[in-house]
Amino acid sequence: MTANAVFIHHPDAELYRFHEHHPFDPTRLRSTIDLLIRSNALERDEIIVPQPADDEALLSVHRADYVQAVRHLSDSTPLTDAAAQAERFGLSDEDTPYFVGMHGAAAAIAGGSICAIEAVISGQAKRAFHMAGGLHHAFPHRGSGFCVYNDAAIAIKRIQAQKDLRILYIDTDVHHGDGVQWVFYDDASVFTYSIHETGKFLFPGTGFLHERGTDSGVGTCMNVPLEPYTEDESWMNSFRTTVEEAALLFKPDLIVSQHGCDAHAYDPLSHMHCSMRIYNEMPLVIRDLADRYTAGKWVALGGGGYDKWRVVPRAWSFIWLAMTEHPLLERISSAPEKPVSLSEDWRKVWADEAGGIDALPEEWLDDLSQWTPMPRRDAIEAANQITCSRVLQQY
Repeated sequence: MTANAVFIHHPDAELYRFHEHHPFDPTRLRSTIDLLIRSNALERDEIIVPQPADDEALLSVHRADYVQAVRHLSDSTPLTDAAAQAERFGLSDEDTPYFVGMHGAAAAIAGGSICAIEAVISGQAKRAFHMAGGLHHAFPHRGSGFCVYNDAAIAIKRIQAQKDLRILYIDTDVHHGDGVQWVFYDDASVFTYSIHETGKFLFPGTGFLHERGTDSGVGTCMNVPLEPYTEDESWMNSFRTTVEEAALLFKPDLIVSQHGCDAHAYDPLSHMHCSMRIYNEMPLVIRDLADRYTAGKWVALGGGGYDKWRVVPRAWSFIWLAMTEHPLLERISSAPEKPVSLSEDWRKVWADEAGGIDALPEEWLDDLSQWTPMPRRDAIEAANQITCSRVLQQY
């Protein structure tokens, strides 16, 4: 019997860490897995350990000289000439500095996304979640934005070599999914959709309405750049309206989604003011699209998210709860006015590392009654409505 959903994770993905104080912290992976286990939503022996991506897979997206540089820079004593090339390959700045073991950790992540997409396409499962994936800023010739290998693009390329499929890539990270977009910018078989804070104010400075694809790929790229300080209602209205149109227009055979959770008000690396509500609702929207257009075939990846205690574990858990249609999700979603508490065991286990139990959330959803209303709310919502109208007029 085909499993409903599979959970993919390689322990070496937890070695993907630039340095102790870098915001891209693999603690997010360990704490999310532990929250799911303590919430009776995942058994440890259910986790599938994938094979790391081999050179053939990596080279389907990345240039050979870049992969060679990543290998050299991963050594504890990298060759002098390789170290000198770090800046050329985007691996020397404060965002994406090279580190010992970088190639192995990044290849394990790429392999996890390949495993996830192959599990769904082969019929092993209808849905697959690989939360270590979603490194969407990496380019064929350089690393960027905390991303070394572009696992989403690599996984999609692997399936393209095996089957003729129409793939809808949905990116909900607050930062534009630039790396995936540019890899498939001229490819009519991959539709890239990204909703994000406008590049006028946020890295990577792209993702504008005029970016719609090129050559045979014209019209298979949709960007929805939202205003800073966007809140839940405007984000979800914008998302539903535009992603529905993308799916209707493209009629995909498979959905691959990226779930960076950095549009939350607590995130230190963006200017948005959303709550946990959008991370509860977006996976359900995507699941519904998959059920309607792809016979349920859906692969979900992680991504950004830099409040590693209050946001990421809950946000990524919602994806797995949606994929497995876990009864806990119904309890959380059906009556938001009746808060559902997080596992007290989980809070106690992580309290010391988080800096005290008060640093951890008590409930699955945020208590918005405690939040200060945003000024200019009406103006922000109106600007986002205009943006969405302009997006839809182009398709």
